[in-house]
Amino acid sequence: MRFTLAGILVIAGMSAAQRRPLVPQVRDIKPIFILSLFQTIGQYFFFYLGLSRASAMSSSIIEASANFLAILFAALAFRTEKLDAAKVLGCVLGFAGVALVNLSGADGTFGFTLDGEGFILASTVAGALSTCLIGIFSREHDGVLLAGWQFLVGGVVLTAIGFLMGGTLSPTEIAPAIALIIYMALISAVAYSLWSRLLAVNPVSRVSVFGFMNPVFGVLLSALLLGEGAGTSPVAVIVALLLVCGGIIIVNKPKKA
Repeated sequence: MRFTLAGILVIAGMSAAQRRPLVPQVRDIKPIFILSLFQTIGQYFFFYLGLSRASAMSSSIIEASANFLAILFAALAFRTEKLDAAKVLGCVLGFAGVALVNLSGADGTFGFTLDGEGFILASTVAGALSTCLIGIFSREHDGVLLAGWQFLVGGVVLTAIGFLMGGTLSPTEIAPAIALIIYMALISAVAYSLWSRLLAVNPVSRVSVFGFMNPVFGVLLSALLLGEGAGTSPVAVIVALLLVCGGIIIVNKPKKA
């Protein structure tokens, strides 16, 4: 329901901003369904199933590999850019930062199971592929239109799967529940609309590498807002931030003429 609402928000918001209905043309239908399959249905179906069975540390490290995989797919599979030493080094530094911040607070729960970490890995591959596809499709189609409609299609499919698998809606308090789902929908609507726009005008490597910041900020915000991560060393967090920032700078540093 979160992603269905995110799609509605994007479509309604952009229709109001452009003063015309944000309706896909015939040529937009195929990209919308392909993106919804990878970006919303595949990525989040496997992510939420795997998350309930995988350790937080394993999940965070595997998810961070999506940024590296996106660059590899863009260079080796889709051939939309070249893979050079700077991109590889930047990804290695970013991944090292993510691994460091998670391993520093490890509780010995790192492992791998097919229906846990295996599903997280499947989600990661789907997310990396969607990043490349967004970059390709957004150059010939309206990226925001694709984002809105793929969310709507993917959200409806996931909602149907959820109910068919026995899911129910039973919030204990209606008002906070509605506020929370609207907030979560806005996160997806705004973030992926911007993400689509960035990928339309930048190489995958320049944008994707910023994703290494997500797990690091997750640790920082968990400590500041929730009081979690007592076992994580502040020094490790700082070093991790430096590694991730170093990787971003290396990948985005302009090439000499």
